[in-house]
Amino acid sequence: MTGESSPTVASVLTRAIDVLAHSGVPSPEVDAELLIGHVLGLGRGQVQAKAVIGAPLSATDTMEILELIERRAAREPLQHITGLAPFRTIELAVGPGVFVPRPETEQVAQFAIDALRSAAQPRPIGVDLGTGSGAIALAMATEVPHSQVYGVENSPLAFVWTKQNFRQIGGDNARAVFIALADALPELDGTVAVVISNPPYIPLGAIPRDPEVRLFDPEHALYGGVDGLDVVREVSHTARRLLHPGGTLVLEHGELQGQAIAALLRQDGWSAVETHRDLLGRDRATTAFRSM
Repeated sequence: MTGESSPTVASVLTRAIDVLAHSGVPSPEVDAELLIGHVLGLGRGQVQAKAVIGAPLSATDTMEILELIERRAAREPLQHITGLAPFRTIELAVGPGVFVPRPETEQVAQFAIDALRSAAQPRPIGVDLGTGSGAIALAMATEVPHSQVYGVENSPLAFVWTKQNFRQIGGDNARAVFIALADALPELDGTVAVVISNPPYIPLGAIPRDPEVRLFDPEHALYGGVDGLDVVREVSHTARRLLHPGGTLVLEHGELQGQAIAALLRQDGWSAVETHRDLLGRDRATTAFRSM
């Protein structure tokens, strides 16, 4: 901080916001406060309070904060920098090799949580196909404690994070499984109440707009074949095998894929197929039931 013998939280925050805004980061104020809080061990409200009162910063903390700000300005995901991603009521460890859970997926997970809660079985089973960090599976397991939840992952790089999060967050009712999605859990055939998946659904020719996605999210979690639906087809077949009659399938997908996925599911024999919009009015999830 040239010309300042004693940098303050306010001065560093102002500089950080300016750097992030200039770099096109969508939420520069929030990210700057979170990164400062990460270094200082404070929440956003505490950072704001220290900025108001002109609290000083040590040279060491200032240097560390500015280094993190430069990483975020290069569009490295905030969650990779802090190593943590909040999701509903839990906080997950994330980093290179695993897809960072998104806020919009929290709404999609609600469909599966509601279906688990309303299941007739005393210990309903939920399965998350392609669990990645374990976000959806662990949300189901923690919010529906009488359920038994399995998180299935087929990427060795992602499964490192899956195992870590299941160890730290999962209880006796959560289990991580490394296996191809098509071969998942044959011992559960016909017994599962809910199958949910946020599969890779970007068509191979499409290029994600956001640098955080394009440069840092793993390709195996993004691209779903020429039309983006290869893994959706696989999930449909596996879910029909796993679910008991009347069981629920929940799929997250891109905003332009609702019609195609609904048609695919109806062709596969699913009933009561319905597409749901997110809080911004975009098609975001499709639910269906296994026919009786």
